[in-house]
Amino acid sequence: MQYDTATIERLVEQITQQVLTALDDSRKSVPAPSHTHDPNCPDCERQGVQHRPHLIRQAVNAGASRLSATLGVRHIDGDIARLIDHTLLKPDATQAQIAQLCHEARQYSFAAVCVNPTHVKLCADLLKGSDVAVCTVVGFPLGATPPEVKAYEAQQAIDDGATEVDMVINVGALKGGEYDLVERDIAMVTRTCHNNRALCKVIIEAALLTEQEKIKACELSKKAGADYVKTSTGFGPGGATVADVALMRRVVGSEMGIKAAGGIRSFADAKGMVDAGATRIGASAGIRIVQEAKKRP
Repeated sequence: MQYDTATIERLVEQITQQVLTALDDSRKSVPAPSHTHDPNCPDCERQGVQHRPHLIRQAVNAGASRLSATLGVRHIDGDIARLIDHTLLKPDATQAQIAQLCHEARQYSFAAVCVNPTHVKLCADLLKGSDVAVCTVVGFPLGATPPEVKAYEAQQAIDDGATEVDMVINVGALKGGEYDLVERDIAMVTRTCHNNRALCKVIIEAALLTEQEKIKACELSKKAGADYVKTSTGFGPGGATVADVALMRRVVGSEMGIKAAGGIRSFADAKGMVDAGATRIGASAGIRIVQEAKKRP
């Protein structure tokens, strides 16, 4: 679907006024940070990288494309919000709501917006010239479409402007022991993404799997060359859990990213996932997480 410039500018202008008003009100209620990093400060070392922005920059300079939202304890030089994927995957999301999501992503400098494929073109237009990536989902939320369809869907989304693709595995095939099919499913989407310099993340929908099935899903994702494994769609019987994230990290090692998504609504939730091994956080509550991070002592 194409959107003319006048429509896009009108949407952005309308949402801008609403969001700026809300942001101004929230800033007035949030105390300014009072702690600065001291390399000799034991509290800084105990509390981790949130008081050590030099570690954030070292990680980025070393090639990290995302850092976990555990860094969100404090907004340091605009880095904290860059750790969060701002998400709106509800089926009834309107153009105005997607425009607001994009405006919030610009205002907070989130890492990405994550939207359904039908909204990718609009997001790419609204976020053009910013550092915010456009992430979408394919085979979503059931994963029960053929590999060729998922690959086509991924290609279309990339053509529309997506640079990150979260695909859902064929859960039934995995549970039925059809591992060749599952690997081909993942590999076809991964190849499409990598041929277009996009990231591929594999949603395993952990709440539907046994522990052994979770392990196998991660092993197949790694073998197929995917960049990340992701816990959940947010539409299944359960979302991300600390135990699942820890298990996934043990299986994939340090070579792959882990995205925790589904039910992450607070800074405490996000921190728990990161402590367990998550390197990405997908959440619709990104603003709340950042605001709670700023308020922490």
